[in-house]
Amino acid sequence: MFRILKDRILGKDSKRQPNQTKDIKLTKSIEKNIDAFKKVFKDNETMIFRKIESNQWNHLKCCLIFIDGMVDKTDIHENIILPIMNSTPPQKILEQNSLEVLEKKIINASDVKKKKDANEMMMNILYGNTLILVDGYSEALVIDTKGWERRSITEPISEQVVRGPREGFTESIIPNLALIRKRILSPDLKFTFKEIGVRTKTKVCVCFIEGLANEKIVQEVHKRLDDIQIDAILESGYIEELIEDAPLSPFATIGNTERPDVVAGNLLEGRIGIIVDGTPFVLTLPYLFIEYFQANEDYYNTFIYSSINRVLKVLAFFLSTSVPAIYVALATFHQEMIPTPLILSISAAREGVPFPTIVEALMMLLAFELLREGGVRLPAPIGSTIGFVGAIILGQAAVDARFVSAPIVIVAALTGITNFLIPKMIGPLIIVRIIFLLLSAFLGLYGYIFGVIGLFIHLMSIRSFGVPYMTPIGSIKMQDIKDTFIRAPWWYMYYRPKLIGDKNPIRKKDSEIPEKR
Repeated sequence: MFRILKDRILGKDSKRQPNQTKDIKLTKSIEKNIDAFKKVFKDNETMIFRKIESNQWNHLKCCLIFIDGMVDKTDIHENIILPIMNSTPPQKILEQNSLEVLEKKIINASDVKKKKDANEMMMNILYGNTLILVDGYSEALVIDTKGWERRSITEPISEQVVRGPREGFTESIIPNLALIRKRILSPDLKFTFKEIGVRTKTKVCVCFIEGLANEKIVQEVHKRLDDIQIDAILESGYIEELIEDAPLSPFATIGNTERPDVVAGNLLEGRIGIIVDGTPFVLTLPYLFIEYFQANEDYYNTFIYSSINRVLKVLAFFLSTSVPAIYVALATFHQEMIPTPLILSISAAREGVPFPTIVEALMMLLAFELLREGGVRLPAPIGSTIGFVGAIILGQAAVDARFVSAPIVIVAALTGITNFLIPKMIGPLIIVRIIFLLLSAFLGLYGYIFGVIGLFIHLMSIRSFGVPYMTPIGSIKMQDIKDTFIRAPWWYMYYRPKLIGDKNPIRKKDSEIPEKR
């Protein structure tokens, strides 16, 4: 059922045809052309139709069409209106094309294009460009006059660093491409544009480095994007959900980031980026499990400090998913494995508590998740305060009221703290933790072990655009594990990731590489 629904969204086996843009047939009469555009954009008071004539060119009649708020009016006034009104007709007016004269000699703009297709004209108007209709011609000029408000380039709130660039993507696609381009000054860096969304016509750019990216993966990305038939794309999350390999898995097979340096680093390893207009989150693929534990700051600090941080993140993954399950299993089924003083302390703490251990664990974990989610949605100065203070007050009140025991509060607090070490994995951690907890509540440590085995089988079965999800974990070659749970020194990382950058595997320009792959 899920596959059928997804195929329908992607345009497969669907009888529903996308709505087409209303056709306009341009004539050589400027008044008829204006009326045609007014019919298409009726009841839209932001559409501006500005008729102008030249003071010295009697036969030149033009009409500018643009959307108020989407254009730079100063640019239109100084570089289009004034030059046309003050223009002088060519000496041999009958032998020259007035449209070409405007395009090449009069209009002062960096990007001027002649268009014949009316649908393309309408899309350019909607995207902030200005259309010039000229009397006597069935063609028109499109001038780049975009001037909408843009957010300035600032550091991403979701990916702040102590050391590293402070630039982050914005909601405008062209400045985002410039942030990538200035980091990779290579003609091999390619940008391919598409429009997705029957109604929104959202601009989407596929970015990769020719000679590093796997051509088959690039072709697969284009194929999946071309198959999408949906009314609107408002954020890159739409595309992520529609093209990922394992949509039912809690683990992401497509990464996302707000940082240009992260995208540049991924491109240099042979990966592909998908930039969507209107969102600062850029998609990167293929995305592997090990990337949850990697951060851009790991490559700016010393390899020793970065390796320690990664080991801590791996430990946090184990603690966040396993501590509640192991505690419930030991306290419920395997008390003989707990040291006597500790089991006596736990028994004393649980005296008077009316709920079994599994119910205690679920209640406290739910309470901490509610506090965490509430803290995220509130303004930053208030959210962090409420999160910490609320957790302390709630835990103490629950223990004093004998709703839960003190050890389960410690377990829930440790679980919540370790969540913050891997912020991009919070969703998968919650699901895996609950599964492990329920299995342990019914089968003890055997249930926990079954859960771990099932998790590994699931992770091993996932692929991200043809690349095994657990690559390169499990490899016995040193060059394959040099950038996994530890970060090797730069002078030792001779090769790009296997199965991703195999087309041009050598990072260094040196002719001598001490170890063969």
